[in-house]
Amino acid sequence: MGKKFGNLAKYSNVITYHLSPFEQRAFAGYFKHGVPNMWRRFKSKVFIVTPPFIIGYLIYSWGNQENKRLNRKQPGQFDNEKL
Repeated sequence: MGKKFGNLAKYSNVITYHLSPFEQRAFAGYFKHGVPNMWRRFKSKVFIVTPPFIIGYLIYSWGNQENKRLNRKQPGQFDNEKL
């Protein structure tokens, strides 16, 4: 009734390699190479990435304040209305 999943097609000239999870060293060189590399990359990009976020936050907060100011009731605006 058909082939089982995993044997649906036959490939030629395809080589696959795998490594047992028990033979891997997931955190090899993490503190020796990883942390200093992360700090170096952070220092090189912080002044490129941060200013747009700060400018965006300032525009967002200004827009919210302006919206609240414009939507406030003006004193005396509804003095002449009758119920």
